[in-house]
Amino acid sequence: MRGLLTGLTQWMIGLGFLVANWVGYGCQFLKNDAQWRIPLAIQIVPAVMLLLGMFVLPFSPRWLIAQGREDEAFAVVQRLHGNVKNAEFTKLEFAEMVEQIKYEKANYQTKFSDLWESKAMLRRTLTGMAVQICCQFTGINVSAYFQPTLYRALGLSGPKVLMITGINGALGVIVTGVFITFILDRVGRKPPLIFGAIGMAICLAIEAAINAKWGGDHSTNKAAQQAGIAFIIIFGSLFFSVSFGPVSWVYQSEIFPMRIRALGTAVCTCSNWATK
Repeated sequence: MRGLLTGLTQWMIGLGFLVANWVGYGCQFLKNDAQWRIPLAIQIVPAVMLLLGMFVLPFSPRWLIAQGREDEAFAVVQRLHGNVKNAEFTKLEFAEMVEQIKYEKANYQTKFSDLWESKAMLRRTLTGMAVQICCQFTGINVSAYFQPTLYRALGLSGPKVLMITGINGALGVIVTGVFITFILDRVGRKPPLIFGAIGMAICLAIEAAINAKWGGDHSTNKAAQQAGIAFIIIFGSLFFSVSFGPVSWVYQSEIFPMRIRALGTAVCTCSNWATK
């Protein structure tokens, strides 16, 4: 289930885009300041939920054990399992965590340089960063942010522009959800990345060719323009949503040893946002 649980990161990002797209679509019909005030006000809701949720979010049991707060850690593990029938398994899992952390404390001292202390570790670090950087270099955010501009360049106008943007966002959420639930943990991590990279490259090449030859309001080849719009949607809602979108988050969380996993995933995530 690791692919599903970690892949939910991308699903939630897509859900945020989906809400933003349809809020923008609805608010375009308003003719006063509410057109921009309502979208800004709606953003307050998830921010407040996040703020309040932090007060009830349990600490990581591994962190609690590392701080010597084993009773609290065991209570969190019990809470996470939430089933009396799993009592024996909960005790075994907790005991394994305690022993592993004791071993790590006795034999290792986690530091930032651990990420490149050996060739193998350096390779893991650079690979995790590369996947996250390539996630941005696919151009997904350019496509997402400038969809209206791209659609207008391909002949769309009026409310249809934001409607197609909203439909694209909805398809992305659906495809990502299906992929992380039923496919990702069965096919592994590498094949989806290869599949997605090839598919996205083909989509971008075709869309660029169509835009160069038949882009603009004066083009009479409406079929070609519609095909260009379709390839923009296929690029993000299909190929990205079954490859770099969810897999980049899953991959970085699996390649590091437990003792530096938090540090490694933090650096990889930082590389994603730094190249956004």
